[in-house]
Amino acid sequence: MTQIAPQKPKNRFPKQRHLLRHADFEQVYKQGRRHFAAHMTVFYLRRDGDSGNDNKSQSKSKTRNNLPPGLRVGFTVGRVLGGSVQRNRMKRRLREAVRLSGFPPEVSADVVINPKRSLLGADFADVRNEVARAFQVIEKAVEKVIEKTTEKAAKSV
Repeated sequence: MTQIAPQKPKNRFPKQRHLLRHADFEQVYKQGRRHFAAHMTVFYLRRDGDSGNDNKSQSKSKTRNNLPPGLRVGFTVGRVLGGSVQRNRMKRRLREAVRLSGFPPEVSADVVINPKRSLLGADFADVRNEVARAFQVIEKAVEKVIEKTTEKAAKSV
C-alpha cells in the first residue's frame, strides 16, 4: 500500500516577496513611515520603479532593478519577545496572515513588520485584520505620493 505525500499549499508566501537584506531593512527603518496597530508596528517605504538609476542604489544593490512590482515583506522578532519557540510562532502567524491578505500588485513598497508580545495570545482573525488594514494604509499612502508627483510633473511642464 503506497501513501501519497502531503500536497504543498499552492498559495505559498513567494520567495520574491521576502525582504531579506539587512541594508533593505535599515533603509525601511530610516527612510520609511510607520503604522501602529494593537499587536504590531508596520514600517513601510515606497519603492520607485526606476530607483536603480541612482548612483547610490546601483553601488549598494545591483539587483534593485530586477525587483518585481508589489510588496516585499520582512519580519523582525527580537529576543526580548521570548524564546525561539515563541518568536518562530510569531513569524509563522504573521507570514500566514500576510499570505492570506494577498499582495496588492499595484503597490511597490518594502514592508517590515515588528510584532508585539500580545500577538501570541491574539486571535488569528484579529492578526489577519490588522495586516490587511496595514496594507490598505500603505496602499493609500503610496497612491498619495504618486498623485503628488504627477501633479508636480504636470505643473512643471
